[in-house]
Amino acid sequence: MSYNAPLKDMQFVLTELANLAEINALPGCEDATPDTVEAVLEENAKFCRDVIAPLNRVGDKDPSYWKDGTVTTTKGFREAFKAYAEAGWQGVQHPQDFGGQGLPKLVATPCMEMLHGANLSFALVALLSDGAIEALLTAGSDAQKARFLEPLVSGRWTGTMNLTEPQAGSDLAAVRTRAEPQGDGTYKLFGTKIYITYGDHDMTENIVHLVLARTPDAPPGVKGISLFIVPKFMINDDGSLGARNDVACVSIEHKLGIKASPTAVLQFGDNGGAVGTLVGEENRGLEYMFIMMNAARFGVGIQGVGLAEHAYQGAVAFAKDRVQSRDVAGSSGPVTIIHHPDVRRMLMSMRSQTEAARALAYVGAALSDLAHHHPDEATRTANLAIYEYLVPVIKGWATEMSEQVARDGVQVHGGMGFIEETGAAQHYRDAKILTIYEGTTAIQANDLVGRKTVRDGGAVAKALIAQIRDVERQLGEAQNADFVAIAQRLQEGSAALEQVVEYVVANIKTDVKAVFAGSVTYLKLAGIVLGGWQMARAALAAQKRLDAGEGDAAFYRAKIGTARFFADHILSQAPGLRTSIVDGAAGVLALEIEQF
Repeated sequence: MSYNAPLKDMQFVLTELANLAEINALPGCEDATPDTVEAVLEENAKFCRDVIAPLNRVGDKDPSYWKDGTVTTTKGFREAFKAYAEAGWQGVQHPQDFGGQGLPKLVATPCMEMLHGANLSFALVALLSDGAIEALLTAGSDAQKARFLEPLVSGRWTGTMNLTEPQAGSDLAAVRTRAEPQGDGTYKLFGTKIYITYGDHDMTENIVHLVLARTPDAPPGVKGISLFIVPKFMINDDGSLGARNDVACVSIEHKLGIKASPTAVLQFGDNGGAVGTLVGEENRGLEYMFIMMNAARFGVGIQGVGLAEHAYQGAVAFAKDRVQSRDVAGSSGPVTIIHHPDVRRMLMSMRSQTEAARALAYVGAALSDLAHHHPDEATRTANLAIYEYLVPVIKGWATEMSEQVARDGVQVHGGMGFIEETGAAQHYRDAKILTIYEGTTAIQANDLVGRKTVRDGGAVAKALIAQIRDVERQLGEAQNADFVAIAQRLQEGSAALEQVVEYVVANIKTDVKAVFAGSVTYLKLAGIVLGGWQMARAALAAQKRLDAGEGDAAFYRAKIGTARFFADHILSQAPGLRTSIVDGAAGVLALEIEQF
């Protein structure tokens, strides 16, 4: 269960693909110098390896528990979060005005990956706080920012996101929690929220709940939802904590994975009403919550990358150690299983998909920084559009990928993978939730179709395809066998993606069910092609370094070989996925409901 951050690959992606130098040159990002970033990543890697990762197995065996209305977290979590907060890790990407380090999202992203890779259950508390901070920075009043942001950024308090209710699930139009105005600027909330990650715990002195609810005169549906801040403990004018608010944890869930992360059922208002304050304006809550949700969705994609990396590391270590059978070429005796071709295939599949998803996510983080910090408004707008297109792909594809990688990790271990002590089974169990929370893969795919492709007539998607075509041209100029093969697969992939985008735009009004029958497959296709694009860029950058005689030649050759594998074994799936989308709706919708 040991975890060592892949710092060399992280630095390569930051420098060569996400263009850290360009981000460092942006206003407000001047502190993100190469030396500073290297130091930050190295310190974070040590902290995650030495403090956080050792608690991963502990939390799975002895998870958080609820008793008499109180949640007690896994032994060691409280002390680890205190150390995490005191070291300033919660505030890496948040403004210095509120006690953060003010570093770009591009720098925070590998830190996020390391934390989640080391211990997914532990890291969730930080992820939800990040989302709450982003929402308040964007939509909170000056008074709310002054009261809540410093404690959240410092890690003295944590934040939660309260959307789901028993009758509503993912359908937020069905939210029933009500908020009654008291005439003094406060509201009293009544209702039940479920699946609230770290909705109660003993790791900090207070918890700040961001809660969706309806005011008495709110219109029906999502247009009538407002967002409220409801702290676990009331806050006095001097910032000290007052009485317990009327919000109670009535139970926590017993789960397949991420067992140490307490997933709470919260009851608001059983004793007169939970006191809350409105964020922004009434009936705009879903708009504000989407700020938090988008931050969380990107973060969940990074969770997928981190978990996949940890699963890969465990599989490689086992494959290099486990001796079994002679190799197919007829060795004189049994060999370690990494000598067997199919084990090599699985390891390369795990490695290449993890590296592709990492690259795509880090590039996405850089786009977000450009969208927020670039001095030119048109440039900000263009980069924001691309980033927003990528978010459902990063969330959906990277998490589906992580589940596959974790499954292959179990398979590499063979029978030992089915045994809990190796840790492979925990990765597999933990990975499953990633494709579900913060919006299932289908919800991400619906977003990709409706908001991110149809709304602009496929303009952003086609702009990305144009960038891919430029890389295809560069590969063609390189004139070596690996690059010729990668170029061919990338050309096939970009053509498939382009045809699907055109199909979606052309058919959304005339055959909407057919379009959405292929939505998840479209998301997968987009992830594979965009991931293949980044792997191709990585291969070109590695070759440039080799030609210049710079750096670690073995690392660069491995990068090219990994890109070649991704092209031949993953990117080669693109034409078939295109067929499933464009021609496959009839099969999806073939049976009547009664025939199931």
